[in-house]
Amino acid sequence: MKKVVPFINAESEFANKVLLRAEQYSHAGADELFIYNYSKMESDREEFIATMKKLEETVDIPFIIGMYVSRFEDIKKAFYTGAYRVVIKYDIMPDKSVLAEAVGRFGQDKLIIEIDSDEPFEKIHFPVDTLLLKHVDTGGPLTKRILSCGKDIVIRDSLLRNDLVELMELPKVMAVSTNYYEDKNIFKVKNNLKAAGIEVNTFSSSKPFSEFKTDEKGLIPCVTQDYRTGEVLMLAYMNEESYNRTLETGRMTYYSRSRDELWCKGDTSGHYQYVKELHIDCDSDTILAKVHQVGAACHTGEYSCFFTELAKRDYIDTNPLTILREDFDVIRERKENPKEGSYTNYLFTKGLDKILKKVGEEASEIIIAAKNPEEDELTYEMADFLYHMMVLMAERGLTWEDITRELANRRR
Repeated sequence: MKKVVPFINAESEFANKVLLRAEQYSHAGADELFIYNYSKMESDREEFIATMKKLEETVDIPFIIGMYVSRFEDIKKAFYTGAYRVVIKYDIMPDKSVLAEAVGRFGQDKLIIEIDSDEPFEKIHFPVDTLLLKHVDTGGPLTKRILSCGKDIVIRDSLLRNDLVELMELPKVMAVSTNYYEDKNIFKVKNNLKAAGIEVNTFSSSKPFSEFKTDEKGLIPCVTQDYRTGEVLMLAYMNEESYNRTLETGRMTYYSRSRDELWCKGDTSGHYQYVKELHIDCDSDTILAKVHQVGAACHTGEYSCFFTELAKRDYIDTNPLTILREDFDVIRERKENPKEGSYTNYLFTKGLDKILKKVGEEASEIIIAAKNPEEDELTYEMADFLYHMMVLMAERGLTWEDITRELANRRR
């Protein structure tokens, strides 16, 4: 599967413009992002790293960082931003031994070496799985060299010419990273690549709309849900045209029964819904859409249209997602608005050293409990540890999103 990977040159852009463009690419259908700043100035590198930390909160697709590396610490900082991979520009790397240290720590699949394609890359042993080649020309000689080097290849090119298909067709080329994608609907670019016989990850339906059970007007209800939290946002209707438009653009497009026309959610308010997943139920008569919601889904300004409670019974919620989030919210509330007699506030008052001491003690209790046959004790101690860990998270300004993003990175 070939990948569409826009690049952003952060050397000549303000941080907010880099973040905005990255977000636009993410919503437009990019598979990954490659963002680089090869400045050798320490201050530039620190600013770039700070921007990349914000990037992880902005986009929900993998991103790759390219930066000047003079020591192992540079690579470590790059990965700590949440980067999926790190690109090292080989010809400006002063100490090549750092590469071996980084491969030993992070793995050869997590590092990419960038080199000009007119350099003898096929004759050099690089301890990584992937090379990034700055494109010079296509044709037989380059193809033979790519095959002989035995590496996966990413090609970086400004693409002033219309040769995207030719580059994607090269064997061993896994992705083409280019600014050609700027201001383009990448879903459409992918469809054009697919039509040319390139295997790419297009947003296509596994079933034709004709297999859905619609009403007499050809409409099918669509339940729309926040892809992160699972919260139900709204209910609307789709016909075949709006369904196909949704697939083409990556933005939820519905059919308005009152106005008798298609409407793309967000065209008026700016509160677009970018599609992550589409599902059909067992009877094929209801669509479930999981989306990234910009702003509020409801015309009233509420995030969800389902904000009016009709009836409720008390119950114990054991959903891990909601319990961990709600408990953490209570802990943060205690930090921001202290409550007399609260043990949580006692820990915050005593400070970081006290919190770290308790985290260490609870970790030890888990080890002891795990050696005993009773599972109840281990359950209790692990819950105790999670509570103190969340206090530490709040003290240091971390969130569950920070932790889960890092866990998600480790799945790749």
